[in-house]
Amino acid sequence: MKIALVAHDEKKAEMIEFAKTHKDLLAQCQLTATGTTGKLIQQHVGLPVTALLSGPIGGDQQIGSLVATQNLDMIIFLRDPLTAQAHEPDIAALLRVCDVHNVPLATNRQSAEILMAYVKLCLEAAENHSDPIN
Repeated sequence: MKIALVAHDEKKAEMIEFAKTHKDLLAQCQLTATGTTGKLIQQHVGLPVTALLSGPIGGDQQIGSLVATQNLDMIIFLRDPLTAQAHEPDIAALLRVCDVHNVPLATNRQSAEILMAYVKLCLEAAENHSDPIN
């Protein structure tokens, strides 16, 4: 499973904690992240991550490109809804491209937990050669 991890500055510590909590599952996935988030996950969690550009300088657009070319299965984007972001148009475009291409997107910790429960089901189903939904 191909997963992108993105976190606003105010949510980076939460993303690190999230990645630590789900390290075993995430280790079985192909991880991509925006620059700083990816580097922090590599340093603090020890997971291999393809780190793209930082979000404000094009990383959000790079993630969007991966969605548009069907190279991501889901995105976990821990957003800070209370802080204005200089690159808000890029963020809005990323959210829109996920909707256009029907790619699951978690924007807070609880929805991220739900997606990880789905990842676990998918990985277990793959081991058992069964359908995760049925």
